[in-house]
Amino acid sequence: MLKGIACSLIASFLFGYIYYFSTKLIPLAGQDIFGFRIIFSLPFIWGAVFLFKQSFYLRQHFKRIQRQPWFFLVYCCTAAISGFEMWLFLWAPNNNEALNVSVGYLILPLALVLVGKVFFKEKISKLKTVAIGMASIGVAVDIFISGGGSWTSAAVCGYAIYFLIRKHFQIMDLASIAIEFMLMLPVCFYFVSQTDIMTAQAVNPNIIYLLLILGLISGIAFISYIMASNLLPMNMLGLLSYMEPTLLLVSAFIIGEKISNESYPLFAGLIASILFVILDGVNEFRKQRMERIHQ
Repeated sequence: MLKGIACSLIASFLFGYIYYFSTKLIPLAGQDIFGFRIIFSLPFIWGAVFLFKQSFYLRQHFKRIQRQPWFFLVYCCTAAISGFEMWLFLWAPNNNEALNVSVGYLILPLALVLVGKVFFKEKISKLKTVAIGMASIGVAVDIFISGGGSWTSAAVCGYAIYFLIRKHFQIMDLASIAIEFMLMLPVCFYFVSQTDIMTAQAVNPNIIYLLLILGLISGIAFISYIMASNLLPMNMLGLLSYMEPTLLLVSAFIIGEKISNESYPLFAGLIASILFVILDGVNEFRKQRMERIHQ
C-alpha cells in the first residue's frame, strides 16, 4: 500500500513539475515541446509495456485491427484527442492559460463520474452527487459572471470523451496507449522538423539538455503512475488523483498567474466538491477495509 501511495505521489509531483518545467523551454512553442516530449518519452512507454507484461495485449490489439480494419480509426481518434490534450498541457503555461487548464483538470474527475453515470449506468453515491452539484454551480456562476467561461477549461473536460471511447471499445490497457503514442509520431516528427533548434539554442543554450530531461521526467512519471495503478485499490487511486490538478494549480501560481475576483465562486464550488469527493472516497475505502477484515 505504502509503495503504491509513494508511486502515485511521485507521478503527481512529476506531472505537476512538467507543467512548470515547460516555462523553462522558451523560446520553443507548445507544438515544439509536445513533439520532443512524445519522441523522447516513447522509449519509456514501450519499456513499460514489456516491464508490466503487456505484450500479450499489444498482440491482441493488432489482431483486432487485422480482423476489423475500421478499428484502426478508433485508435486514430483516441490518439488525436490525447495528443491535443498533451499539447494544451504544454502550451498553457507559456500563454497565460495555466490557471484555466488547472481548473479544467480539477473538474475532469467529476466529468468522468458524470460520463460513467450517463453512458455506462454506473452508480453515483450521494456525496459524489453533491460534489457534482457544487462544481456545476461554481461553473455556472463563473460563466454567468465572465460571459462565457474559459475554452481551455472546457477543452480539458473534453478529455472525458477520450476515456468514454476507450471504455466503450475496451481498450483501457497500457498497450493501447503505446499504440496511440506511435500514431502521434508522424505529427511529432513534423513539429520537430519545423523547429529552428539553432535559433532556440542561441536564446536558451541548454535547450537540448532540458528537452532530454523533459523526456526522462515524463517517462518516470508515466511508469510511476502505472505502478501505482497496479498496487492501489481504485478508490485510493481516485483519491490521490486529485493531487495532480492541485499541484498544477500551485504551478500556475508559481508561474505568476492570479485568481481574478470573478473566479472566486468557481473556486469555492470546486473546493467544496473536492472535499465531498475526498470524504466519499475515505468512506468507501473504510467500508472495503472493514469488509476485508470480516471475511
